Amino acid sequence: MLPKGKRRHTVKPEYRATRDVEPETPPVIPTIDLEDEIAEDGVRTFTAAAEAAGLRLDQYLAQAIPDVSRARMQLLIEAGQVRVDGHAAKPKQKLKGGEAIEMEGSPAPPPLHAFAEDIPLDVVFEDKHLAIINKPAGMMVHAGSGATEDSRNAGTLVNALLHHFNHLSVVGGDLRPGIVHRLDKMTSGLIVVAKDDSTHRKLGEMFSAREVEKTYIALVHGNLAKDEATVDLPIGRDLVRRTRMTTRRALGSEGVRHAVSHVKVLERIAGAYGAFTLVEVRIETGRTHQIRVHMQALGHPVAGDTLYGAPHAVRGPKGELQLDRNFLHAAHLKFTHPQTHRQVDFSIPLPVELSAFLDDVRTALQGVR
Repeated sequence: MLPKGKRRHTVKPEYRATRDVEPETPPVIPTIDLEDEIAEDGVRTFTAAAEAAGLRLDQYLAQAIPDVSRARMQLLIEAGQVRVDGHAAKPKQKLKGGEAIEMEGSPAPPPLHAFAEDIPLDVVFEDKHLAIINKPAGMMVHAGSGATEDSRNAGTLVNALLHHFNHLSVVGGDLRPGIVHRLDKMTSGLIVVAKDDSTHRKLGEMFSAREVEKTYIALVHGNLAKDEATVDLPIGRDLVRRTRMTTRRALGSEGVRHAVSHVKVLERIAGAYGAFTLVEVRIETGRTHQIRVHMQALGHPVAGDTLYGAPHAVRGPKGELQLDRNFLHAAHLKFTHPQTHRQVDFSIPLPVELSAFLDDVRTALQGVR
């Protein structure tokens, strides 16, 4: 609220004076070719462009060297590998333009290569062309492209596959051998992997043509209005919370893709821990977090999925009931084998932790023992 004496003050004159003024276009930062700047001692030296005036050091470097992320630049600066005018720098240091910047070592992280690890695998089916794995929750399918340490490149499904199988397709590159499609880290269930490039490419075409039937079981909060529903909402990266996806961006925007999920109610649960609905979800498309973000869009987040609005715990007469993962399980996978042309049709039951949680919720229907 404005102070007394100013409450009748209007901004109209100021607005009229500026409404026809074009907003300033931010300066274009000239890019730096690091290969031209390398010295024999491994230290690159270059001069900050005049356009860097007013920018933070990490912001300027991330724009001037677009192949390297701002987060990576911050790590280099904090490690003492970047100096400005001969002095140790901080990421938030403001530049004036014209400073001498020294950078020790390469700003790009070394390339990662998947390696074999002796990790138990639940192999549901295998032949010389492909395998179907029952992936547990908590296991990443492969290391992310931003991973820079062995600890972040370890314990993945790919590492386990390399240990268990003599060969895998290389279509997906060094980090993703054999990987045709993915499951979220905290989602369990069936995933198909390819052992040779021909099978990989054919499976990829089948996924694109929606010739692979993928069905999930999920427990969601609340009581769905209809027994069956189709969610046809585009999915793209949330521009504010970058770890999330959203349905609130228009199709056609950068990175926003068409997504369709078919939801069918299996069981409605209403007890002392609140209302839940057990659903079967068949997806036509395979977008990142698709089921999770579609269920959130319906107002019914997946149990345990705190990223998309589920509570950390639900309270009842026995105390708190908590699930340390998403109640989302890839239960059924069906397709025509791309090489033998035989029908491949497998289902896998809920893992123990999900069955136990579901039993606890159901027990509340009869009250506390």
